[in-house]
Amino acid sequence: MTVEIRRGAARFADRGAGMATWHSFSFGAHYDAANVGFGPMVCHDEHLLGRGRGFETHAHTGLEIVTWLLSGALTHTDSTGHTERIAPGTVGLLSAGAGVEHSEIADAPQTRFVQVWLAADEPERAPAYETRDVAIAPGSFVEVARPTSSATFAVARLEPYESVTLPTAPRQHLFVGTGALLRSSLAEPLAQGDAFLIDDEHDVTVTAAVPTELLLWSFN
Repeated sequence: MTVEIRRGAARFADRGAGMATWHSFSFGAHYDAANVGFGPMVCHDEHLLGRGRGFETHAHTGLEIVTWLLSGALTHTDSTGHTERIAPGTVGLLSAGAGVEHSEIADAPQTRFVQVWLAADEPERAPAYETRDVAIAPGSFVEVARPTSSATFAVARLEPYESVTLPTAPRQHLFVGTGALLRSSLAEPLAQGDAFLIDDEHDVTVTAAVPTELLLWSFN
């Protein structure tokens, strides 16, 4: 049973005009042999974009890509014919399958989102894209997406001093999207951008220090 803390300040960072990205795992020119992913999660990126900034058309294969907005708005356009504008409360789900091209451009003065790439169950399937509106119930984890047979994404929003217990799973990645967590038996306080990587730990409970949004990936 282990709980590893990954501080946001230790992530790999890329910055450009009107945009910044923080990579939780090895990505592109950033390589650490001991930090190449977590279970089927091969990418966990946080992006901050100014209006009109983002990622022009590029290709993916064999991935399930999940996008969750924390603020602002993002326009997704892809080679399957989809153009969608997503905002907080809507999840974007892209199955790259055998191959897809897409772009993601910010459509607000400041857009912040987290994007996760997972190894696909069916890497040769036809590409597909969908969005889902999600009603987050305060004080508990709400399932947002189940993009593969072994991965579940959930979100919890907590008020100050409110606690939540993580559902049991063999492996979990808990990311502080906004806010902060109080000191606990697991660690010193966690701030926005910090994460827990949890293996075979049960009855994990965390408490918010301020209004907080938690992003939880559970892997079977």
